[in-house]
Amino acid sequence: MLEALSAQQSLGFMLPELVLTAGLILTLLLDLPKERRPGMVQAVAVAFFLLGFLATFGVNDERALLAGGMFASDPLAVFIKRFATLTSAFIVLMSTLTPEVSRRRTGEFAVLLFSVTIGMCLMASATDLLTVYLSVEMVSLGSYVLAGFLKEERASSEAALKYVIFGALASGLMIYGASLLYGLTGYTNLWDIQRVLAAGDISRPALLLSVVLIFAGLGYKVSAAPFHMWTPDVYEGAPTAVTAFLSVGPKAAGMALLVRFFFLTLAVPFEAGWQAVANLNWPLLLGAIAAATMTIGNVTALVQTNVKRMLAYSSIAHAGYILMGAVTLNGEGGMAILFYLTTYYLMNLGAFLVVILVKRQIGSEEISDYKGLIHRAPFLTIAMTIFLLSLTGIPLTAGFIGKVYLFAAVVNQKIYWLAIIGVLNSVVSLVYYARVFKTMTLEAPTTTAPLAEPALGRALLAVLVIPTIILGLYWGPLAEITARAFSF
Repeated sequence: MLEALSAQQSLGFMLPELVLTAGLILTLLLDLPKERRPGMVQAVAVAFFLLGFLATFGVNDERALLAGGMFASDPLAVFIKRFATLTSAFIVLMSTLTPEVSRRRTGEFAVLLFSVTIGMCLMASATDLLTVYLSVEMVSLGSYVLAGFLKEERASSEAALKYVIFGALASGLMIYGASLLYGLTGYTNLWDIQRVLAAGDISRPALLLSVVLIFAGLGYKVSAAPFHMWTPDVYEGAPTAVTAFLSVGPKAAGMALLVRFFFLTLAVPFEAGWQAVANLNWPLLLGAIAAATMTIGNVTALVQTNVKRMLAYSSIAHAGYILMGAVTLNGEGGMAILFYLTTYYLMNLGAFLVVILVKRQIGSEEISDYKGLIHRAPFLTIAMTIFLLSLTGIPLTAGFIGKVYLFAAVVNQKIYWLAIIGVLNSVVSLVYYARVFKTMTLEAPTTTAPLAEPALGRALLAVLVIPTIILGLYWGPLAEITARAFSF
């Protein structure tokens, strides 16, 4: 364990958060005058998110304990910070393509996005029960407001209300679980808790209860069953750009925090991986949750008629796939988690971007209204097809390689039952993804009027489509990056 730096010494390692905070303040100031300039606000927001991304290279893979051990700077934290800043920059650009984010409220949108992104960066590096809880709450509070951003629309307000109710419940369970864990060990720092648990002489029923309660808060953040029920309604009611953000950014930060908590607190290094402490078989618990999550998500997605709601249940299913990597208790599974998160970033943001570009012209998110889209918007249809194939895990796409790494990690640990459930769920997902493809390409359109394909929209789609294909053919560099990143 490294020596913890003071708050002043830690500032250099928290450069990304400082850059994002400066961007938040500047964006807020630019939005104050009556003569607002939404284009300038958006440009500044994108610039500072990219500066935050570049700032992560200033700390790179140096390891340090920050603020007296409350946070850590390590390869995992740096990877997620890069992920978070790039996601937010992309979301700002996506928001310019939808009328849902009013030009009068671009500053408000950007400020909320900055605050949530800072919270995501803190989640990625939190190493104390206090900072774990506070960073989760920082992400949650901003996400509630973003979900209800369309104040004049009932669906958006309802989405925010449901999000708040589920979030409050999960938050309460999490803080109670954390208080139990503190009572059992006498510490809030994750390393200190690990040391006490590894020494034994802990009440296993009380420890199990505290772990389950803490998982309620973390599972809610990543849409894991049974804490997934908020996801479909929130995803459907929120602005599509916000839905895309929630499906990728906070989920990645939540997954990193979940892995750090379980691996750092409830396991100790052992041979080529980790071993659970106190004879607590939490990997089996995570495996059961992963199986339930992917099954519930995929089976329920089969009957959806709204494309955003379908992608919401798909997002739940993919959370189940990603959780498989944590069950393995080794670096191979951890690397698979980060690799799949990266491929999921590409294909899921791409799918939601197509939804934005289609809805802005036809005003609908119903799958039935995508009939004959190939005749009206061929580029959008081809892009959506590639993203759906990747989400399914069809060969020659990034999603296929991501699933291969996840399934291989599970099989190598001889957890065959979980691998079989994962494969069967991938087959189920093919059914509802294929239904969208069939509607777009094989069914006759209700009108032949072409849909506009704005230059920015086509450029952003190309940025997502090209690596989705390339990573299906040549994935070695990304595999090396994610392997190095899973270290804490």
